[in-house]
Amino acid sequence: MQPISYKRHRFPTLVIQHAVWLYFRFSLSLRDIEDLLAERGIEVSYETIRCWTRKFGQQFAGNLRRSRPKPTATWHLDEMVVRINGQQMYVWRAVDSEGLPVAHRPSVVSLYKTEPPLGIRTPRGRKWRGPPCAA
Repeated sequence: MQPISYKRHRFPTLVIQHAVWLYFRFSLSLRDIEDLLAERGIEVSYETIRCWTRKFGQQFAGNLRRSRPKPTATWHLDEMVVRINGQQMYVWRAVDSEGLPVAHRPSVVSLYKTEPPLGIRTPRGRKWRGPPCAA
């Protein structure tokens, strides 16, 4: 994780981190966060909180993304058929051995006719022609 610099800010680091965390974690309004901090005896304007979220939000998200566990080497492909508004959709989802999603792709296809399922590659320059044996 890259350290985030809080130099030249009036409030302590923990107050800034807590305000930004409240904003992104619970999707509260800036004025709600201002009220929550005022209940704890910290007088901060909503405009200050807005500046903090703009300045530190991307850095917080980047650090969280880097600390997320990497998918394991083995994974399984799940396929599910769903009917939405009378239209049949196939949903493919790749899950690693620990149950964390690797990727998912919803698409409207009739038995893989338009695109291959996740994880199947076609040779360069060739188009997908469907499964080897049509059902």
